[in-house]
Amino acid sequence: MSGNIRTRKGQKGGRGSQGKESPKAQNVKSAEANGHHARASEASSFPTGLVWIAALAGLLATAYLVHIGYYKTKGNEPDIFVALFDAWIGFSDHNGVVQTSSNTQPEPISWLPADEPKRDAVVKAFKFAWGAYERDAMGSDEYHPLSKEGSNLGPDGGIGYMIIDVLDTLQIMGLQEEYARARDWIANSLDFNKRGSYSTFETTIRVLGGLLSAYHLSGNDPLFLEKAEDIGDRLLSAFEDSPSGFPLPYVNLLERQGYHTKDYPGTVSVAEIGTLQLEFKYLSHLTGNQDYWRVAEGVMERLKSSKLPHNLASVFLSYEEGRYLPSTISLGSRGDSYYEYLLKQFIQTNYTEHIYQEMYRDSMDGVDQYLIQRSPGNNLVHTSELWPEEDAEGQINEWRLTPKQDHLVCFLGGSLMLGAVKARARVEPVSRPPRQEELTEEGWRDWKTGLELIRTCMRTHETATGLSPEIVYFRVPSDGMDSYEFAPPDWYIRGAQPGVPPPYDARYMLRPETVESLFIAYRLTGDSLFREQGWQIFQAIEKHCRVETGGYATVLNVDQNPPELENKMETFFLSETLKYLYLLFSDSSVIPLDQYVFNTEAHPFPIIAGNT
Repeated sequence: MSGNIRTRKGQKGGRGSQGKESPKAQNVKSAEANGHHARASEASSFPTGLVWIAALAGLLATAYLVHIGYYKTKGNEPDIFVALFDAWIGFSDHNGVVQTSSNTQPEPISWLPADEPKRDAVVKAFKFAWGAYERDAMGSDEYHPLSKEGSNLGPDGGIGYMIIDVLDTLQIMGLQEEYARARDWIANSLDFNKRGSYSTFETTIRVLGGLLSAYHLSGNDPLFLEKAEDIGDRLLSAFEDSPSGFPLPYVNLLERQGYHTKDYPGTVSVAEIGTLQLEFKYLSHLTGNQDYWRVAEGVMERLKSSKLPHNLASVFLSYEEGRYLPSTISLGSRGDSYYEYLLKQFIQTNYTEHIYQEMYRDSMDGVDQYLIQRSPGNNLVHTSELWPEEDAEGQINEWRLTPKQDHLVCFLGGSLMLGAVKARARVEPVSRPPRQEELTEEGWRDWKTGLELIRTCMRTHETATGLSPEIVYFRVPSDGMDSYEFAPPDWYIRGAQPGVPPPYDARYMLRPETVESLFIAYRLTGDSLFREQGWQIFQAIEKHCRVETGGYATVLNVDQNPPELENKMETFFLSETLKYLYLLFSDSSVIPLDQYVFNTEAHPFPIIAGNT
């Protein structure tokens, strides 16, 4: 990476003062808590067992009391679950790391049962939202629940943006009547001959991805593949009209022509061009058309050849020159799903394309070295961004570390855990949860970091509504945390002040990233703690986002109770948030992680062979 990285005092450009974890780290998931690993020596020493139980109870109680003390100043007393989770992942450990025993017995990979009451509650919420859309806006691309009307992305009517994005959720939840009506609309009304400029990225992940997933889940209904090939051919123009092969950010579907963005002429984001590969490769696999695979692979080859040092990606690139531009390095907006798809391309092709395993490993090493930080209060693991600072000649002379984390980044906890067992394992299969010796050193590091990032994302739900804001900033040592009688929260919403309109950062947009990570974590550990946290998030959504007349809406200020709502229900609320919650409470045979890979819009694709 050109230029120096300037970190704040007490932060790191690596894990600095943390050092390496002890190989004798102890498991915080106690045998008493889980009913596992009861050895004969324990059975013959009952009083010792009581001592350990009492000690564990004391630890949990202490964690809860300390947790409340830290957050008194926020005026929103937290629930006991977060304190218990803190204790589970090593909140009280003086090293501040998640610890797991090297002598833990292997956990058998077994079937995980459903929590039917909670799963059914999610289905009920979905039907409430979908029913309102069907009633008021069937066929529209977007839905506005407060005004009970729909809107479209172009002047000539909808392109199935909402319907197609939600189609596989209907299939997975078994809502046959609703699915039949949605299919009828696609068969009789869907037409991609529309004027206007449509986002290449969004249309790919939502429309193409939704059609491909529906095709598979329907048992290969030819209607969906026909429509997928139609939209795929139109999207190809974004690649073909670009001098570098980096797809242009917009496409006129009627004219089959790519366009650049007016806001950032000549540029594309790394997420936009690096988050199309699962969809185009699966379409190529189904149709035998190598053009889809070729353009998707060409982008990755260009990105690999022009990669930055330490394998981190600036968010903007020149589509004319095919190179990175001096811009922010972020795991949030415009950067997030590029890293997500490095791992998922390796998984999608049945672990055969090792170039993506290598790119994923290298990028996560860079993330760990430069972007993972700890807060000075509760020692919370979080991500930061690197902002470039240029000299008079426009050259980057240093990178400024900024403790900003988007809600979008909350995908990373689950992704790191999945990557630890899929791309950094020493054995196959690994236990549930994996033992330290089953993973490489870097895999064990990523597993622990993933768990701690999930904890941090949970902490951002400690608001007046129990919902997480769009963007948070973390405190740094120079904030003087030690001078407070009670430490303030480790994070804050920038610009939030009493008596003034809430900043954009304060909103909750019905986003899925935290529950996505909870779903992955539950499937990989079998621990009900992740289900409990998902249930709390669902209850907060029900309480504060539900519109009485139908649907759900964005909350403008997560720290206002009751909140003011914005007149929009994002399609990803139905395609991602409620889908991941449903899967969290379903048994593990529903879309198993060893057979499927999810695109970034939560559309499940089956694992396939690599390109031949």
